[in-house]
Amino acid sequence: MSEYQYYEFVALDRPLDAKAQAEVRALSTRARITATSFVNEYEWGDFRGDPVRLVERHYDAHLYLADWGTRRLLLRLPRGLLDLDAVEPYLVDEQVGAWTTSTHLVLDLHNHDETGDWDYEPQGALSAIVGVRGELAAGDHRALYLAWLAGYGTWERDEEAFDRDEDDEPEPPVPAGLRTLTAAQRALADFLRLDDDLLTVAANASPPLTETADDPDPLAAWVRALPGTEKDRLLLRVVQDQAATVRTELLRRFRDRTTPPAAAPPRRTVGELLGETARGRAERQRQEEAKHTKEKTRRERDRTRARERRLNELAHDEQAAWTRIDALIATRKPADYDAAVALLVDLQALADREDRPDEFARRHSALRQAHKNKPSLIARLARVNL
Repeated sequence: MSEYQYYEFVALDRPLDAKAQAEVRALSTRARITATSFVNEYEWGDFRGDPVRLVERHYDAHLYLADWGTRRLLLRLPRGLLDLDAVEPYLVDEQVGAWTTSTHLVLDLHNHDETGDWDYEPQGALSAIVGVRGELAAGDHRALYLAWLAGYGTWERDEEAFDRDEDDEPEPPVPAGLRTLTAAQRALADFLRLDDDLLTVAANASPPLTETADDPDPLAAWVRALPGTEKDRLLLRVVQDQAATVRTELLRRFRDRTTPPAAAPPRRTVGELLGETARGRAERQRQEEAKHTKEKTRRERDRTRARERRLNELAHDEQAAWTRIDALIATRKPADYDAAVALLVDLQALADREDRPDEFARRHSALRQAHKNKPSLIARLARVNL
């Protein structure tokens, strides 16, 4: 039995040089490799490389999928753009991990579900998700919260995923804007199998996201106040092809200094979030079932009314219906057989309504006898149990 695995890496801040590309090429002769990407699929065998080492050395993002239910995402950010202390409240056992190298912080997001069907398209998945890296670098921590929530959300699928004392674990800081996720954040939530009901409950405590507008005058004043040695260091990094990282870092620092802190919403526990989600889901299902029952009752009532109208019409000229049945059967066409049987069903209902079933039984018996050599028609009559 084959086992499908998908590996993809991308380099965003700096392309791989020829030496680095040769290094990763030695790990796979079949991979599609460019200066900024590495893609390989396996149906037999396995990848010889270590994804963690490749991310630490060369790539800024890695996505892994296996058809036995495993999903993994690695994101690497410069240490100046995301601090480990800010990430630690969002760590969840084996589902959300993080560590630092001398130059970067690496996020490791896992999700596993053996019970799910293979219903995820790997091609294009990383490009849809990787935008959360830039959002994290800019100070938007919604992706961290989504990963934390998805980590504990596995508890609903696997009751042995956590110990009961995790019920009292407080949630981390709730970022603004959980009701209005970006496209990349939505793609991340889908990748990590985050339950929509759980996200809806969590988002109730998330304040609206306010648009950030950087006033050029305060920004210019803040830049002028930077020490000269620091400006020299920043310019050197720009020359060394780190302009995008430097810009993000400076804007992040400016906003941290000038944006007043938002009031923190009350902290809930994991147990409260999961319990409220279960109650909300049960109530939604109850409402859906009630709506379904009401709709079913309406349809039954409409069918009954329509049938009564048909029977009333038949009662005006019942003989014409029997003549119509003979004409339909004479065509020997399957569709006309069906129409004839439908008319017979209505004629039986009319006879029952008017308390003369014997009359219908006599005419129906005569019709069956007359057409006993038409097996397709006889089979249709048997199915409706006249």
